[in-house]
Amino acid sequence: MSASTRSSPANDGAVPLRAGAGSSEHGDARTAGREAAKAALERLGSEPAALVLVYTSVRYALEELLAGIREITGTTPLAGATTSGHFHDGTMVQPGRGITVLLLTDGPYRFGLASTTGLGSEVDAFEAGRRLARTARAAAGATRKSHAAFLLLADGLAGFQQSLLTGVHRVAGAAVPVAGGAAGDDRRLTRTFVFHDDAILADGAVGIWIDSPHALEVTVAHGWRPIGLPLLVTNVEGTIVHEIGGRPALDVFREHFPDGAIEHALRYVPVDGWPRSHALGLIEPDGTQLIRAAFLDDEGHLRTFTPLPPYSAVQVVSCEPDDLLGVADGIAAGAVGNRDAGVLLAFSCVARLDILRDRGCEEANRIQAAAGSIPTVGFFTYGEFARTSGVAGYHNATVAAIAL
Repeated sequence: MSASTRSSPANDGAVPLRAGAGSSEHGDARTAGREAAKAALERLGSEPAALVLVYTSVRYALEELLAGIREITGTTPLAGATTSGHFHDGTMVQPGRGITVLLLTDGPYRFGLASTTGLGSEVDAFEAGRRLARTARAAAGATRKSHAAFLLLADGLAGFQQSLLTGVHRVAGAAVPVAGGAAGDDRRLTRTFVFHDDAILADGAVGIWIDSPHALEVTVAHGWRPIGLPLLVTNVEGTIVHEIGGRPALDVFREHFPDGAIEHALRYVPVDGWPRSHALGLIEPDGTQLIRAAFLDDEGHLRTFTPLPPYSAVQVVSCEPDDLLGVADGIAAGAVGNRDAGVLLAFSCVARLDILRDRGCEEANRIQAAAGSIPTVGFFTYGEFARTSGVAGYHNATVAAIAL
């Protein structure tokens, strides 16, 4: 476990946060990092940066990439993740290309960073979440402001993301919303990484505790539509769903689509392994749904990328591109509210890109249009963190946002 912080002068909220984003698609890792960081610094202006966020393709030599960034940003606390595409100011960078660097001033906030590894089991991930939240909170300083939020980036292939989030929740409590995303690797599904200062972590997570004088809202939406009645998951083994409503899970899926269509939809997956426009909605107590992407494995089992709890209530859900794009306005408006925000941070699942296909850039365009003059920065994830009420808050095929 490690932590980092930057001392901040007292700020009663009169000084707003400022943000500067820069990007590069240079083929050399050190040069790309340096170019993106320099462009971000130029856009930031004369104020010193308090936090660096890095989103990058996994194709680079990551040590060299961070070295290039640190040549420009020095010892300013840094966090980040590898992605499956990212975006800033309405412009999308396709998976496998480039790097985006975001520099933030303190504004009215105080940041505390921490990182951890060891997410290999449900118990380990829970304990890692607890350690992460405690250490990041301590790194933000001994005194607390009136409100707080937590930004979480984690290994996208760790497999126990909800347990990690539950551990964070156990320390932070219900009053602290959580936003963030699971790292990607350009759809290779091989190995993902998160960054903390100079460290490159696999099987790890980095957390940013954000002390704030005002409440920070995390918004989350997906656009998926239920196409069946609620049913109970009656037999589940890890990520394999054997039965829904006491019947074979695939039979239940099959009833909601024309003959043969569901087998084609669940087996016809792109090279990254994600399915298209068919999923399960895990029903929350307030009636909202956590989306769980579903697919057929090589042995014909119906699987989800995140385990479903036994006897949980689910619905089969579906969507079209316009359904997904229709949530952008609400995401931005809900996160910003009536505040004079300095940046909107967004996290969108790469599964949405597979449904949107050649319209993928429209989501970034719409989020920026809805945010108006507020800069927007985000990346395409292997899962989204958006805990707003209750303990649950790990999503698939969803978009989440927080404004600072």
